[in-house]
Amino acid sequence: MTDAPETAADTSTETESPFKPEIVFEDFARVDLRVAKILEAGDHPKADRLLKLKLDDGSGTPRQICAGIKGHYTPEELVGRSIVIVANLAPRQLRGEESRGMLLAGSDAAKGSEERTVVLLSPMADLPPGSIVS
Repeated sequence: MTDAPETAADTSTETESPFKPEIVFEDFARVDLRVAKILEAGDHPKADRLLKLKLDDGSGTPRQICAGIKGHYTPEELVGRSIVIVANLAPRQLRGEESRGMLLAGSDAAKGSEERTVVLLSPMADLPPGSIVS
C-alpha cells in the first residue's frame, strides 16, 4: 500500500481555522483586563468606522481609545456603559488619534461581513472602573 499525497481537504481545518494558535498561561497572564466606564464618545475625525472614547479606567486620568464599532453603536448609547478593556496594550496612533488600549467585543462574523453583529463585553453587575477582570 502506498501513501497517498495529502490533499487540500486534509489540511483545510489547519489553514482555515477561526481560532488563533495556542498560547501558554504566562502569555495570557501578561494581559491586563480592566473594567472601564465610558465618559464620552464621538466620531473619529478621520475615520469612517472608528469612534473615539474617553474612559474612566480607575487610574484618576481619563484614557482615550479608538474603537472600530461605528455603525454598531452610536456615541449616545455608549456614554455611561461599563466595558472591559485591555489596559496594558501599548499606545498607538489610529489615523492621527492616540489609542491607549482596546475594548473587548464579540462578533458573530468576520470583519467586513455585511450582516455582522458586534456586542461589547461588559460586567454583568456594577463594578467600579479599574476593577480587574480575570
